[in-house]
Amino acid sequence: MNPVLSAFLRELPGWFLFFGVFLPVVLLLLLLIAYFRIKLIEVNEELPQIAHHQYKHKGGSSLHQKMKR
Repeated sequence: MNPVLSAFLRELPGWFLFFGVFLPVVLLLLLLIAYFRIKLIEVNEELPQIAHHQYKHKGGSSLHQKMKR
């Protein structure tokens, strides 16, 4: 297996290794990081609104509170 791997690496141009393998993988990882960062920011902005909305409805009379009494 070792001679096969060394022959493959000798024949493979360096620019192909960089632009064909390394660069697309790095760009994909950066894109995923940016996407999940944006989604995390959106969720962090929505959480206080949801908590305020739930707290607002807890104060009123609900079936759960009526059954508790």
